[in-house]
Amino acid sequence: MKASALLFRLRMLVLATIICTGFWSPWIQFWGIGSRIPLIEWLPLELSRLGLLRFTYATAAVIVAGSLIAALGAVLRVWGSAWLGPSVVVHSQMQGAALTADGPYRYVRNPLYLGVFCMVAALALLMPASGALFTLVCVPLFLLSLILGEEAFLSDRKGESYRSYLRSVPRMVPCLRTTLAPTGNKPHWMQAVLSEITPIGVFVIIASLSWTYDNGLMLRAILITFGLSLVVRALLPSKLSS
Repeated sequence: MKASALLFRLRMLVLATIICTGFWSPWIQFWGIGSRIPLIEWLPLELSRLGLLRFTYATAAVIVAGSLIAALGAVLRVWGSAWLGPSVVVHSQMQGAALTADGPYRYVRNPLYLGVFCMVAALALLMPASGALFTLVCVPLFLLSLILGEEAFLSDRKGESYRSYLRSVPRMVPCLRTTLAPTGNKPHWMQAVLSEITPIGVFVIIASLSWTYDNGLMLRAILITFGLSLVVRALLPSKLSS
């Protein structure tokens, strides 16, 4: 459990390291493995070479698909944060004071991690193809390690009530129907939106700037969005974030 707690405390640093490595793709620079063509350009080329779509249509299809994935990530992050509380979302330690079974948590146990994966999948479009592959393998494995650690922690804390929740709600693939009754908790939408500027920004950037085919511009916009999110989270009053 100590190892799981340490990974949880360092989760943002680990995720950032994986994502930065995907963008950097050092194996291209040092060993000449792969190319620096971003996935958003490589995929349409491959689709057109396979004769599945003309290049123009393939490019539009990839951008639209990436935008939809980014939108899903933003929705899941905001929806999950609204019900869980932004202060719990960004806390450095696992929290087990109360079991949340409202909002998205009635349909999937880990909407926030699912939202992270969707956001990263959208960001992977801007990485070299090999970097995108590295990221899309490493991030799910890391998220799964976090999930397993949290499940063990909450099972110890909450006992049978949590184990019953585990049996009722899928881990990562949302169910369409649920037998769980809402507990009456209230969401905090404004705080959630303010605390999830990064996934919202990723969606806006992918959906609007991908059509410029300017990766440098999109990367700068994403860095600005991430910096803004850190500032907003630091200024968000803790009493409003719980």
